[in-house]
Amino acid sequence: MNWLLILIIIGIVITGGIMMTGIASMSQGGAFNKKNSNRLMQARIASQFVTLALVVLYLYLYT
Repeated sequence: MNWLLILIIIGIVITGGIMMTGIASMSQGGAFNKKNSNRLMQARIASQFVTLALVVLYLYLYT
C-alpha cells in the first residue's frame, strides 16, 4: 500500500464518521443539533472534497 491510498482510506473513515455523527444528532434533535448540525454538514462536505481530490490524484498518478 502506498501513502496516498492510506490517506484516501483515512479520508473515507473521517467522512463517514462526520456523516454518522450528523445524522445521529439530527435524528435526536436537541441543543447539540441546533448548535452543530450545520457545522457538521459543512465539515462533511469539506472532507468529501479532500477525499475526492485524493482519489483523483491517485488515479492521475497511478493509471
